[in-house]
Amino acid sequence: MNTQQAISNKLEKKIRHLTGKAVSDYKMIEEGDKILCAISGGKDSFVMLDILLHLKRVAPIKFDVIAVNLDQKQPGFPEHILPNYLEEKGIDYYIIDKDTYSVVKQKVPEGKTTCSLCSRLRRGSLYGFAEKIGATKIALGHHMDDIVETLMMNMFNNAKLKAMPPKLLSDDKRNVVIRPLSYCREKDIEQLSELKNYPIIPCNLCGSQENLQRKQIKHMLNTWDQESSGRVESVFKSTQSVSLSQLSDHDLYNFSALTIDRTAEPKEQEFGGADISSSNLIDVKNIEIIDAS
Repeated sequence: MNTQQAISNKLEKKIRHLTGKAVSDYKMIEEGDKILCAISGGKDSFVMLDILLHLKRVAPIKFDVIAVNLDQKQPGFPEHILPNYLEEKGIDYYIIDKDTYSVVKQKVPEGKTTCSLCSRLRRGSLYGFAEKIGATKIALGHHMDDIVETLMMNMFNNAKLKAMPPKLLSDDKRNVVIRPLSYCREKDIEQLSELKNYPIIPCNLCGSQENLQRKQIKHMLNTWDQESSGRVESVFKSTQSVSLSQLSDHDLYNFSALTIDRTAEPKEQEFGGADISSSNLIDVKNIEIIDAS
């Protein structure tokens, strides 16, 4: 086995482990599920598809994985690449032809990023198609970096403490979205994708520039990684350990009902074992008042 193959195997094992843990922690996949695996042609969706197919082979439960690509009719989109790849690998798939590109260009002013509207239209199309083919879950390729970036963007720009959950029930309750790569870092996914030599289709065919705010957040997170590894993981883990009483949302925590209760004897350790006898208390009457006027 050459060095490159060894690195690939190690990365694949790591990502499989983290994906399996996320799937288990959030009960993403259940017996008899039919998973619509949204594949865009990007590195994340290729890795997710491979990992889900591996889980299908080794998991103690039975479920199906169907690859689905939405052809949004972007100019220059290489329509043959994904069908050729999926057929060569013997993977079941559908291609949805839907011209959301024209809708986006019509609605978004020239020079503005199209990513937000494009993703909403894509998600709506996948929701409808999932019902059509009887899919019980929709798998998206978002990873830990995507989740932390979204958290930061919402905090900085929308004044909301909100990210992307590993598992989500759609607003109309008709679909469940799962993000199996939630515990995986983008740098690992990117490296594995390069080693696997997937036929990547770049997401710049529409001419839209990547959201500038997201690029700034991504740069900040990359700087954190270089200065102190583990910070991104810590931020992500904070979304799994929420203390409502230590935040400020009065709709989620009843601050107005807080009352003092001194019926129980105070514990000595609460004062650090210090002597709190009256002789040690400050005599307020003897404090000299200094006139600063």
